Amino acid sequence: MMSEGGENAPNFAGAGGLLPAIAQDAHSGQVLMLAWMNAEAYEETLRTGRAVYYSRSRQKLWRKGEESGHAQQVEAVYVDCDADTILLRVRQTGAACHEGYPTCFFREVTPQGFKVVQDRLVDPASVYKS
Repeated sequence: MMSEGGENAPNFAGAGGLLPAIAQDAHSGQVLMLAWMNAEAYEETLRTGRAVYYSRSRQKLWRKGEESGHAQQVEAVYVDCDADTILLRVRQTGAACHEGYPTCFFREVTPQGFKVVQDRLVDPASVYKS
């Protein structure tokens, strides 16, 4: 993967240094998760072909799967027309969600409230240290 830079490069400066990054399953098209990227995460993702995000809560780079093993191999990177959102088409290993679901969007909003619409793939306690 290469970054050509120029006018179509993500505009991290105009967004306080962070841009939303959507991870989408490269095969099914299902949206897996939304996270944040800074310029360093973006460049490492392009360089390595593995999804790297910026954790706002931990204030550091988050290499998807570094703790859980549930990594994302990046097949394509897209930047939207305003250069303020990144879309990663990925091959997901294991669960995308830290709660053990295949996608972070496992709850449907219904008139009765939230309804879990996917099966959990893994118990988070068996994967994460904390």
